[in-house]
Amino acid sequence: MLISSKLARCFSYRRLTMLPRHLFIIFCLFNLLFLLPKAYAQINFKQLSQFAKLSSDTYIETLTKSELGDTLKQQGQQLIHQAVLPNSDVLYFLSQNKQAQTLAIRGTANLNNVILDLTVSLQFDQALGVQLHTGFAQAAQQVLQDVRPYLDKDIPLAITGHSLGGAIAVVLAMYLEAEGHPIESVVTFGQPKVTNLSGAKKFADMPLLRIVTEQDIVPLVPPISPLQIQNLDIFWHMGKEIILLGKHQFSVTSGIKSALRATKFSNQLPSEANLRAHQISRYIILLDALSTKEEEVPYRMEINLFGISID
Repeated sequence: MLISSKLARCFSYRRLTMLPRHLFIIFCLFNLLFLLPKAYAQINFKQLSQFAKLSSDTYIETLTKSELGDTLKQQGQQLIHQAVLPNSDVLYFLSQNKQAQTLAIRGTANLNNVILDLTVSLQFDQALGVQLHTGFAQAAQQVLQDVRPYLDKDIPLAITGHSLGGAIAVVLAMYLEAEGHPIESVVTFGQPKVTNLSGAKKFADMPLLRIVTEQDIVPLVPPISPLQIQNLDIFWHMGKEIILLGKHQFSVTSGIKSALRATKFSNQLPSEANLRAHQISRYIILLDALSTKEEEVPYRMEINLFGISID
């Protein structure tokens, strides 16, 4: 209701002032500046690197169950369950250590996964009462049904994933949170958007950290469009965004600044640099570097929106 009322005031303001379309859009976006997630404590890059390595493990299809178990054991984890789900080909595993269970979900790895990525329509989810990305929601429901018998509600749960896996991780956390399952943390890498403004607001307290690299364009899709604004149906990220900049530097953004990063790439075709920036191996390299030395710097967008400089 808060989001709808804010946007309703935007439309009312435009009717009263006849504000030009492009200035009206900017006005509405800045009215959303206060839809920010809660603050987080100091960032533990060593722990984030461990999550990234678990996400990377999901891509190693050649591992047998025993080999995956050995790999996870070296990372202080015990394998509880693993599965490749029919139709969607989503792969995930559940592991456990003394502190928590961890659910890691694979990203885009084949044609069936791509179909999930491209199913970009929003559909109302009755169980959650929010709009969700159709493809991600279907995959998350599959994972939920398969993993539910192996989850221990007495143990905190961490969920992680890269790309498509990160998107499924967020939606899955929404379902589990609604069921009363304790979610300790959700850590995603290069994750696309999964819901709209209303959905992001409803789950604003989710303990979500979105890790991105500066040139990775996957977290910027689907982009904001004027038509979505008029329909009150804007795809929107929740959680705090940590931008890995290289040279032991990082920035933290959220809300409107995170959303407007997409305008830096809106007129560019994806390049080889964007592809490399999306690879989970790149995330691991940057996080390992930050584990030894870190410097937080303000994120400089250096963009102009309709002739207005925004930083």
